[in-house]
Amino acid sequence: MTLAPEAPERSRTTLPGPARAAAPGGERRRALTAMRGTDVYAVLGAAASALSLTWLLFGRLLPFNGAVGFVVTAYGLFLLVYALLVSFDEDGPAVVDRIAAAVVRSMGVLMVAILAIVVVYALVEGRRALVHLNFFTEDMQLAGPLEPLGVGGALHAAAGTLIMIVIALVVTVPTGVICAVFLNEVPGPFARFVRTIVEAMTALPSIVAGLFIYATAILGLGMDQSGLAASLALSVMMLPIIIRAADVVIRLVPGTLREAAYAMGTSRWRTVWHVVLPTCRSGLTTSVILGTARGIGETSPVLLTAGFTSELNLDPLHGPMVSLPLATFEFVKSPEPTMVARGFGTASLLMVLVLLLFVLARIVGGRGPGQLTHRQEHRRVLASRRDARRFAARATAPTGTPTSANLRTQPGSPS
Repeated sequence: MTLAPEAPERSRTTLPGPARAAAPGGERRRALTAMRGTDVYAVLGAAASALSLTWLLFGRLLPFNGAVGFVVTAYGLFLLVYALLVSFDEDGPAVVDRIAAAVVRSMGVLMVAILAIVVVYALVEGRRALVHLNFFTEDMQLAGPLEPLGVGGALHAAAGTLIMIVIALVVTVPTGVICAVFLNEVPGPFARFVRTIVEAMTALPSIVAGLFIYATAILGLGMDQSGLAASLALSVMMLPIIIRAADVVIRLVPGTLREAAYAMGTSRWRTVWHVVLPTCRSGLTTSVILGTARGIGETSPVLLTAGFTSELNLDPLHGPMVSLPLATFEFVKSPEPTMVARGFGTASLLMVLVLLLFVLARIVGGRGPGQLTHRQEHRRVLASRRDARRFAARATAPTGTPTSANLRTQPGSPS
């Protein structure tokens, strides 16, 4: 009796499924993102050990002193001890990942701490001036260096800053966005030349921008020292920042979106207006915020082009005008404690004003791609209802009966 040969075993395809436990002796999966209790204990133990060893070195063994040296030594010992503790439970790649995560997070905490110290210090030093209502409603026309804090304020500086930055934004936002669109949509030698000039102007010193406007607008064209001249100087500082940031953001828009728009027969500029710019709206808002942060804190261009005044001037075309950074600089130069308190109060007012502008910019342009406002959604709903009624009328119309849409397209029909 002859047995039939066995059929060869077919190779089976394994579909992706839940992760299986590694075989004994195999490689163990690493969970680099999960936070375990041992990780917390390692951080706390490394911090305690680093502080103890640093205190022992500075206080008992070595003749070292100084807060900066203490912090740097403690941080270095913390990383060493933390790497040693993590190596007991992890292997090489996991140890490197934990150390890198500790360095990055500690640098983030350091930046936040520095920012908090700056803000809190300005608020604490300026609290004597901020508690007076006249500080927000009066200028320094009737207040001298020896006047108490109940007289005078920073209204003229706050109004000047708002006027200057608004004019500068009116100039730089459309110009910067159009230039960034040009650099991405019209490539070529000239676009590369413009990008090189923009990158070089990013590091332009502020005093050079002020001297440029002073020489061209004030000396050359005969313009007075005014808020408009200061706005032009701030525009020179803000424009390369906005162009560079918007250029990077527009470059991140997926090319498939442009290809889909072109496939539907859309022109290049219509694609830019309806596809590219709405997609990177949030990034463009960030570029405007960066440019505003660069221009709103400048002092030397305003001093050269707008001069200094203690009176409230709301006319940007005539007369000197002062900004909050320039007023802060003038206040803190005085040896009088009241003027120094006004200077710190003005700096605090500047920080609050910048925060309000940033929040407003995020509200206006912080929507993601495809997110519509309530008014836009209402218009879309009304348009969809009109389309539904038109389709229903076309479906119920008798065959051969011209509909309103057909009548509009027939030759000789009134449009």
